Amino acid sequence: MSPLLLAGAVFGLAGCSTLEGLRPDAPSEPAPNVVAVAPGAPGDVPTWVNAAKTGAGASYEAYVDGRYRDGGRTGTVSKVWFSLADGVLTETMYGLIHEAQIKQMRFAVVTSTGLSVEGTDTTSRTEYLHVDALGRPLSPAYRVITTDKQGRYEIEKRIFTDPDRQALVVRVAVKALRGDVTPYLLLEPHIGNTGVGDSGDAVAGGGTEDAALYAWEGDTHLALRSDRPFTRASVGFVGASDGLTDLADGRLDTVYRSTGETTGNIMLTGALTRVRGGQSLEQDFVIGFGHSRQDARAAAGGSFDTGLDEVLARFNGEGEREGWEDYVASLTDLNRIAEQSTDGGKLAYASALMLKVQEDRTHAGALIASLSNPWGDTVDATNSSTGYKAVWPRDFYQVAMALLALGDTETPHAAFQYLPQVQVRADTPGNTGSTGWFLQKTHVDGEIEWVGVQLDQTAMPIMLGWRLWKAGIVSDAEMAAMYSRMIKPAADFLVDGGTAGLLWNDRRITPPWTQQERWEEQEGHSPSTTAAVIAGLTVAADLARTSNDAASAERYLAAADDYASKIESRMFTTSGVYGDGRYFMRLSRNDDPNDHGLLGENNGQPAMPEDRIIDGGFLELVRYGVRGALAPSILDSLPEYDDQAREDRFRVRYDLDGAPGFRRYGNDGYGEQADTGGNYGVGGVMHPGQRGRVWPIFTGERGHYELAALLAMPSASRDWMDAQVNGIRQTWVRGMESFANDGLLLPEQVWDGVGDDTAHDYRRGQGTNSATPLAWSHAEYIKLLRSLADRQVWDRYAPVAERYAR
Repeated sequence: MSPLLLAGAVFGLAGCSTLEGLRPDAPSEPAPNVVAVAPGAPGDVPTWVNAAKTGAGASYEAYVDGRYRDGGRTGTVSKVWFSLADGVLTETMYGLIHEAQIKQMRFAVVTSTGLSVEGTDTTSRTEYLHVDALGRPLSPAYRVITTDKQGRYEIEKRIFTDPDRQALVVRVAVKALRGDVTPYLLLEPHIGNTGVGDSGDAVAGGGTEDAALYAWEGDTHLALRSDRPFTRASVGFVGASDGLTDLADGRLDTVYRSTGETTGNIMLTGALTRVRGGQSLEQDFVIGFGHSRQDARAAAGGSFDTGLDEVLARFNGEGEREGWEDYVASLTDLNRIAEQSTDGGKLAYASALMLKVQEDRTHAGALIASLSNPWGDTVDATNSSTGYKAVWPRDFYQVAMALLALGDTETPHAAFQYLPQVQVRADTPGNTGSTGWFLQKTHVDGEIEWVGVQLDQTAMPIMLGWRLWKAGIVSDAEMAAMYSRMIKPAADFLVDGGTAGLLWNDRRITPPWTQQERWEEQEGHSPSTTAAVIAGLTVAADLARTSNDAASAERYLAAADDYASKIESRMFTTSGVYGDGRYFMRLSRNDDPNDHGLLGENNGQPAMPEDRIIDGGFLELVRYGVRGALAPSILDSLPEYDDQAREDRFRVRYDLDGAPGFRRYGNDGYGEQADTGGNYGVGGVMHPGQRGRVWPIFTGERGHYELAALLAMPSASRDWMDAQVNGIRQTWVRGMESFANDGLLLPEQVWDGVGDDTAHDYRRGQGTNSATPLAWSHAEYIKLLRSLADRQVWDRYAPVAERYAR
């Protein structure tokens, strides 16, 4: 007999006459009022949750011939992802990587002195369940401990997926620290990636074989099963008939069996046994997913039948089992580059896991930006949205290059093969314009979401392809096919431009002028975009020659030469408002960088003269080899980029408890409100008080520049060079590591200490509610370690540097 049926049978023999009856060892209390259908549909307007994740996980699945399909070394492909924030389970995806089915699962605990709710009334810490002898994580399985702020209870959760099923495991231990406590599980489904349209049933114990909590919408179902029955179970509409609302008086007085024929924003509630003071309760839960209730139940039941200890061992890849240990072991350069860390390699190992976790398991090589929805706790979940769980070719490039730096050759190769799905072709749905450019943002299945033209996103697929070809990962024959299919159309667009013809976008693009630079907000000439375009065209010429297309090779180099020759004349002001007036600006909207022209309004911020806005984009000219690290225009720009005396609106650099960090640019409004502490873009309204914060990415970018500058100096002794490299490690590597949270996840933004510290009481250098883990942040960290290990910038393109950096 399975553990579930055994527990149900024992419960039934105890003599409970109703499904909502009490367990025999629970204190006597009045039976609840049992109602068939919950009132109050559709419930409150739904939102998502905190995007500052401390954990994110999924099963490792091996490719079969470069694709994901069942029957390979790892068996059935699990398509379940989860995330953790504030000590609780948050967005959990099943199907495609952006298809969230759960908003959150947490516990409300009734104590003798009042109700306490996990996340709101607790502190938390996140740990890895499976680490090596040095404490480096070997799988994204987590232990999360929440402690009541008043010291009344502690809850430990161990969370991981079943690599052989569509199921998530949550093993719970509740300890009563002071007095008796009664925990209630609260599960908030968001089936189909929205918080509306959901239905639910709640079936408690009493020997009922169907006992579980259920939610569904259309043909997507979940079933939460336990190794022991709930003493009471209920389903209701959030804010009206949900369990948490009922528990306000410390009692679950009414239980609802079903949502009936109405749908909405629902919550499922299950009461656990009361825990006596000083004692603990252990209870296991599995959430199964499927296209029917039966499939979802079977997925959860199958995990129990296997045994949850064995499920975890398979997830980890222990012994002869194939799992995360095997993936980590396959990363031939991980240990070598981890030696460049200052934390013993912990963040390097965690970064390797995070980069692979954030790949779709239907579309091999589809690498997303983040398993989060920025500022999700105030984002309306009425309509489906991907948040950052989508493909941007720029972030995609960063991740693929970092995986290559780790020694993973399979995933970057799959990523290269994936890229044509997000390139604009003549047959792209709705396209009436030019082809060859890459879509701004798409779902992992290629569904179009945003259609701005960003030329760096068209150049970077070419750059990735060239690196894979030079590494022997892409064969000559494969490159010949991809050259005509993808590389040449992209390179032609970087030379000729054209008119976009998708959705709202009918703008004419004339390279290297870009409709949007890398922050997706402004048009014009951008140093970072231009650097990528020149690099892309230069290596495209190499690929053209290999494909016997000499005419195109000459054309690509001619365009790159032209763009490179005009970098300073287009983007470097000699009459700016800062310092001696000589520096690269974030953006020039035309060919005159000295006209003091206005940039556009953005994120609630007023338009400002372009020479007042500085960013670090000029460092990308050095990274790719378009300019030498000691070029006068680069050296002239550094003091203005580093100026910490400038007023906060226009200041870019901040030192956060010894860790150097940089904002995207001065006057950035993509962040929390400095005046009120409110989230970014609440209600879709841009507020003038919004302020973009420090991004860990730029600490890595600056570390790369410092290495490039060091390598550009006259040769010196090995000991001197080692000392200088160690200085980079201690400043820039350690700086990035300081921005990781206790789950070793790197955020998009960290708090800079300016203005209201929000409801989260942020400390300087702490990740904000924008997006964690950001794949690009982890990628930049890995690439910095690789660059230091190689004593050469990982993203440097030799043909580019040989042509332009001299």
